[in-house]
Amino acid sequence: MMKASDTRAILDALIRCRSLTPDDAGCQPQIVDLLAHRSPQHLQLDYGNTRNLCLSWGQGSPHLLLLGHSDVVPAGPLDDWDSDPFEPHERDGQLYGRGAADMKASLAAMVTAIDQRLGGDPLKGRLTLMITSDEEGDAFDGVQRAAPAMVEQLGDIDYCLIGEPSSKHELADTIRVGRRGSLTGRLRATGKQGHVAYPALADNAIHRLLPALDELAGHVWDQGSDQFPPSTFQIVQFLAGDGTSNVIPGQADALFNIRYSTAHTEQSIQQHVDEVLSRHQVNASIDWHLSGRPFYSEPGPLRDAVLQAIDYTGLKPPVCNTAGGTSDGRFIAPLGAEVIELGPINASIHQVNEHVRITDVDRLAELYTRIIQQLL
Repeated sequence: MMKASDTRAILDALIRCRSLTPDDAGCQPQIVDLLAHRSPQHLQLDYGNTRNLCLSWGQGSPHLLLLGHSDVVPAGPLDDWDSDPFEPHERDGQLYGRGAADMKASLAAMVTAIDQRLGGDPLKGRLTLMITSDEEGDAFDGVQRAAPAMVEQLGDIDYCLIGEPSSKHELADTIRVGRRGSLTGRLRATGKQGHVAYPALADNAIHRLLPALDELAGHVWDQGSDQFPPSTFQIVQFLAGDGTSNVIPGQADALFNIRYSTAHTEQSIQQHVDEVLSRHQVNASIDWHLSGRPFYSEPGPLRDAVLQAIDYTGLKPPVCNTAGGTSDGRFIAPLGAEVIELGPINASIHQVNEHVRITDVDRLAELYTRIIQQLL
């Protein structure tokens, strides 16, 4: 039987896999080999270039899903790293490497936790591990497609524990119990190009669009709630003109994103944006992209198990919130499952010199083991 201390060796091996999204680069086959002696039901639900692994044990209800991703974001300029991002390096109590915190430490901890639980009494339900290689990318061929296919073969999901790096300063000081929605608009405003000396003969697309964007950026969408922070509108790109000083631009492009709570729908947001543009007489077209709808999991058996495991291991009670970006939980919550995210400290994720605290690696495995034991 694996021990929590084996988690570090598994993590080292996973970091060495250059699994740039959506390339799994051998992570999932390693995990299959590590758990092969536990004789899992093995589903490989691959779509396009994305690998989606499901290993499952037991049967019936409750069904606990442990969910993670093997893909990582690019390392960026290698010269900026203090060590090879795909070779684990230990210094000052931290383990450095791309994916160390997001989220290969969680994957390694899940492997040892599953092995420890399966070495005990028979399961009181079904335990499934799902790993995708397309969380950091477009996510079209990852959990969004694989989860419904998995449910068809293995049954409904009651609880989903996701290993996203949720912690802020100390391990398990924060858990995610939901996420905001993410809606992106790619806007093109059209006016009429002309000479700057003859503005009456032109229609400046910048002048048309900027007041509308200013109103949208300053709009108070809501005050937030006990479950969600206030919804926000952010302009992330603005392009207009060709650099010529005597030409009024006839076109302006803007890219914006709205992170929103369950107080809104994508339809209500789009309606408000259209109303503001119309009032400012902006001739515009918008391509909308919904990355994920907001969700919130009411307190249930999974949250109880997580809080008890955190208390049992001597850690402080966590803050429960819905902050941060999107996660694959947005594809699981609509299936009816209670969803919670619990993982390492997230301060260095997607950054140069990404790292995880070494002592947290074993403690995370202990937390996951305790949660599984309480639910199954």
